[in-house]
Amino acid sequence: MPPQTRILAGDCTVRFEGTRDRIQRGHVVVLVKPDRTVLVHDADGYQPVAWLTRPDDVTIEHDGTAFSLRAHADSQELLVTSNAACGFESFDVSDAGVPVGTCPDCDGPLIRVRGEIACLDCEERYGLPAGATVLDDHCEECGLPRMRVDRGDAFELCVDYACESLSAAVRERFDEEWTCPDCGAPLRVRSPDGRIFLGCEAYPDCETSFSFPAGTVVDDCECGLPRFRTASGERCLDGGCEVDQPRTESAQ
Repeated sequence: MPPQTRILAGDCTVRFEGTRDRIQRGHVVVLVKPDRTVLVHDADGYQPVAWLTRPDDVTIEHDGTAFSLRAHADSQELLVTSNAACGFESFDVSDAGVPVGTCPDCDGPLIRVRGEIACLDCEERYGLPAGATVLDDHCEECGLPRMRVDRGDAFELCVDYACESLSAAVRERFDEEWTCPDCGAPLRVRSPDGRIFLGCEAYPDCETSFSFPAGTVVDDCECGLPRFRTASGERCLDGGCEVDQPRTESAQ
């Protein structure tokens, strides 16, 4: 069942106790969001006249003609009481994101929100790797959007890992491409928990490993490992490489 926002409206008395005690009365609309955040709006502007963000608890009592609401967080308390006939409704809500296509399972709208692709109707979700760019074209196999992900090279894949695996693509391209700087054994592409990294083949005798950056290989480092162009600049695969460390002048 999708989350719901509750809407209460009417001639209400609003009491807030906490950082600054105050009492207000007016015809207001009260929103109670799925995360329990309470917003009380009057006729003026976008700023609520009272609110409480993610309180510890929210209690609502109503009998169809009147209601009361109590929200509490630490030393703050928000009380809203209706004084006359009022309205009380609940509506389904969802995340709001950038439209990226149509769900192949239910024909619902797909959006990109907070690092994933989500369907607004069937609520199916597909996690996106860090730095992924969702493309305009769609997978010929399943119909979902395709994405571009930079992991040493630029890979264009389906957003569904079950359809096309990023770790498998990186493994095929870069497995044993470089050698361990400590023992000379090949560096293997590994992803036991979905996190892609390069680990020495001689493990556990050699425990050398490197996280795989979100970027593309542009050159070889003086240390023998690859250099990556990332969103924050160029860097060696080894985050502690001496080549990338600031150099200080010797004392005269």
